[in-house]
Amino acid sequence: MIPGFLVTDMYLVEMYAWLKRIGYRPYYSGIGVNAECPNLLIRRRLNETIEQAYRETGRRIHLIGHSLGGVLARSVAGDQPDRIASVITLGAPFRGTVAHPRVLRAVEAVRQRIKVNHGQAVLPDCYTSRCTCAFLDSLRRDLDASVDETAIYTRMDGLVDWRYCVTGNPERDFEVTGTHIGLAFNPAVYGIIAKRLAESGAA
Repeated sequence: MIPGFLVTDMYLVEMYAWLKRIGYRPYYSGIGVNAECPNLLIRRRLNETIEQAYRETGRRIHLIGHSLGGVLARSVAGDQPDRIASVITLGAPFRGTVAHPRVLRAVEAVRQRIKVNHGQAVLPDCYTSRCTCAFLDSLRRDLDASVDETAIYTRMDGLVDWRYCVTGNPERDFEVTGTHIGLAFNPAVYGIIAKRLAESGAA
C-alpha cells in the first residue's frame, strides 16, 4: 500500500487491518512522507519493500496506491512487470497533472525543497511533467498484459481532475461516490479492491 502526497503509511492503517482480516498479507510502503523526488522514493525505499514482499511470499506483488501513491505504483509496474501482478489506483492522476491550485502550490513548495536538499542528485525539472527521470519514463509505458489494472475514481474528487485518474477501459475503471481523501476509507472502494484482488488470484 502506497500513501498519497504529503502523508505517510499511517493513514492506511484501516486498509492494512482490513486486508489482513480478509486473508491477505499487506505491507506498508516504507517510503516515509510522500513529499520527495519520486525516482529517489522508488529506488531507495519502495523497491526495498517490494523486494521484501516478493522474497517473503514467493509471488508477484499487488500494489494499491492512493493519489500520488497510485502514480508511484503505476511507474513501478511499468518498470517491473515480472514482479508486479496487479495495480489498483485510488484517485491517482497517472494520465496528467491537473489539480486544485492549493495542491499545485504545495507541489511547487516540495519541488523547491527537493532542489535544496538534493541539488545535483536530482534532475533540474524534478517534480514536474518535464522531468526525464526513470520514474516518468516507466509511468508513460503501457502496462504489460500480465499486470492487472484497476483505476478507482470519483467525479466528486475535489483535489484532482478525475478524468486523469482513469484508463479509458470501462472494464478497468470503477467510479464511486465520495471525496479524494475518503477513497482510502470508502466501503465501496474496499468492495472493489476485494473483488479485483480475487480476480487477480491474490492470496
